[in-house]
Amino acid sequence: MKLFSTLLVGSSLALALSGCFAAREARVESDYSYAGAFRRYRTYEFVTGEGLAADTSKLGEVLRDAIRTRMKVQGYRPSKRRPDLLVNFRVYEGDMRFRGYAQEDISRWVNEEKIEDDETPAEQRTGYQPVRMLLAEGTLLITLIDNKTNRAVWNGYASGVTVPNGVQGEVVLRRSVRSIFDQYRVFTAGYLDGGNRVSEE
Repeated sequence: MKLFSTLLVGSSLALALSGCFAAREARVESDYSYAGAFRRYRTYEFVTGEGLAADTSKLGEVLRDAIRTRMKVQGYRPSKRRPDLLVNFRVYEGDMRFRGYAQEDISRWVNEEKIEDDETPAEQRTGYQPVRMLLAEGTLLITLIDNKTNRAVWNGYASGVTVPNGVQGEVVLRRSVRSIFDQYRVFTAGYLDGGNRVSEE
């Protein structure tokens, strides 16, 4: 699946470290893959590598902590051994051209237990409706990757996010993560009923 592959490469990573932020100014959107097995996912781990996702700075840790909090609230558990999902995040400086998709709400898609794979007949596929966007300066992008298929299954992003120095910058990042995950209203199977008890590894 090449839907999201271009999102993970080709842009320089940086934080805009001046100005202020108001939640109403940020544009928050999300896209998902029809091949995502969202009912199956229960565990996660962060992608390691270069850039902010790998750094140990205060802001990098604030982002990881904010994401951990939301994953826990939705029933996901951290696991270093064969996690279902890999979590990647990046902050892009400057305006960014972006291809999103016009889709029904992910909650509805998951509740109807829909999933498409390579064996789904062409006439039964939903089809993606691309939408070209220009995201304002400062975009935080969070991507969930199916570890089994190595394919991105969900992207959430907030644009127009400017991160000031100090404590206020941490508040902005946490608020941005919360706004992004408000687009991912997917709980692990059985979690709300007390049925999901995956031990931490």
